[in-house]
Amino acid sequence: MQYNFSNFKLEINKIAEYLGKGYSQLNIGRASPMILDSVSVESYGSRVPLKNIASVSIEDPKTLRIIPWDKNQIKEIEKVIISSNLGLSVAVDGGGIRVIFPQLTTETRQTLVKVLKEKLEESRITVRKERERIWDEIQKLEKDGQITEDEKFKAKEDLQKTIDEINQKLEDVFKKKEKEVIG
Repeated sequence: MQYNFSNFKLEINKIAEYLGKGYSQLNIGRASPMILDSVSVESYGSRVPLKNIASVSIEDPKTLRIIPWDKNQIKEIEKVIISSNLGLSVAVDGGGIRVIFPQLTTETRQTLVKVLKEKLEESRITVRKERERIWDEIQKLEKDGQITEDEKFKAKEDLQKTIDEINQKLEDVFKKKEKEVIG
């Protein structure tokens, strides 16, 4: 009997997706609606994600355009974006809101690269924990007599191969985003 890595591979790929999503929510000086995914607005007595009460689109490489479906929400949306500490400038005009992404300084770029590295390391730690969990499962299967020692070592090789692949994937996601930040 061989160890089935399919669930493990699904879980481990979620780590790479999570890293990519986390990276997409960082302000890298280029307009991206995803940076506002974490912004929620008080609307009719409850907090709702911005994307549920307004359309968010890219106007130009440095500007997002927010058009609320209810124009009475403009002031609340403006207030929430300003208080979100995303480093964005907000300008209200007749039909909605413009969110301007400032030019990044060299210092800001260096800080962003550090944040990218921290998020990469967090993902690597999660991968290591998952590897340890699976290895413990494999050893338990051998101890319980469900797999042979040879199967255990084959599973260990397969596990390491999968870990190497996901680490490469994480590194690729990091390098791509680092290149965007540095310009």
